[in-house]
Amino acid sequence: MSKQLKAQFKKASEEVQDIGTRPSNEVLLKLYALYKQATDGDVQGDRPGMMDFKGRAKFDAWAAIEGMSAEDAMQEYVDLVESLK
Repeated sequence: MSKQLKAQFKKASEEVQDIGTRPSNEVLLKLYALYKQATDGDVQGDRPGMMDFKGRAKFDAWAAIEGMSAEDAMQEYVDLVESLK
């Protein structure tokens, strides 16, 4: 993994906090999933229960990209943050 991509990823993860308008829930879930895949790898733990709607949605979004490499997840995250600016 290139140092340049890691630096871009770190910068994007800081810049995402300063995006003016709040992205849609779908975009927020995608950002979450890509970040988790890039930093922690494949989804871990048990799927949250039926009444934990937010936790379940986050888990499902992360599980949907299981198997994606950390490098690919970082690049997609950077590209998505850039598109939101």
